[in-house]
Amino acid sequence: MTNFTLPDFDLDAFVRATFAEDLGAGGDVTSMAVIPADARFDGVMDSRDAITVAGLPIAEHFFRALAPDMDMEILVEEGTQVTPGTDLIRLSGNARAMLTAERSALNTVQHLSGIATMTRQYVDAIAGTGAVLLDTRKTIPGLRVLEKYATRMGGATNHRMGLWDAAMIKDNHVAVAGSVEEAVRRAVDAGIANIIVEVDRVDQVAGALGAGATHLLLDNMDLSALRESVAIVGGRVPVEASGGVRLDTIRAIAETGVTYVSVGRLTQSAPAADIGLDFALA
Repeated sequence: MTNFTLPDFDLDAFVRATFAEDLGAGGDVTSMAVIPADARFDGVMDSRDAITVAGLPIAEHFFRALAPDMDMEILVEEGTQVTPGTDLIRLSGNARAMLTAERSALNTVQHLSGIATMTRQYVDAIAGTGAVLLDTRKTIPGLRVLEKYATRMGGATNHRMGLWDAAMIKDNHVAVAGSVEEAVRRAVDAGIANIIVEVDRVDQVAGALGAGATHLLLDNMDLSALRESVAIVGGRVPVEASGGVRLDTIRAIAETGVTYVSVGRLTQSAPAADIGLDFALA
């Protein structure tokens, strides 16, 4: 089996939970009724569109969980851009196991490759600007580690993994604290090292910096406001543009001089990649 691990993610538990959801107490009643126990299939997973690949080692775990002796060969490295018709995995083994694991394996690879493919489009759109693409916490509950892995395969950099690894002061925090400066001061006093502050007006930038922000998130600012904010910051802290970023607008945003551009739709709205799995009797 491919040696594949992700920090803070239990892949075996994920596979077990996915099968428990799909098989319930009765198992794959169709395959058990129709397919002889000793039947064998040869299979090929392939891409039907041009995609950026992510999730093939996870698919392997699904198949091997039901048939450890299955003969499998992953043909493409993670993060590779492939053309339509590219073979991704070849496999041979117990037919029932293949049919039972098929949908779980495909769902995962289609979803993660869809994210990686969209991410690559955004990364390519800002190539040469110096800006770095970030993902967000707008992920499906329980799948954050996998989805953020997929954005990395597409060429992005991960933003916060959760609420624990940096403070992010947003408008509601400011409303309760009374001002941007007071909200930042409280985070500084709490000993938090990384303090991201969301501002939506240029006149908030200097105050956030002076209070101790280590990263500014410029929310839904137009291009002129982005450029003015970048000039005020003067390289003292990273500056991130966020809010409503689309493929047709991201390059102009990146060219304002921001350090980062974050895009929620990478994990929120990426369509599944068109990937198929065809079987034949061995």
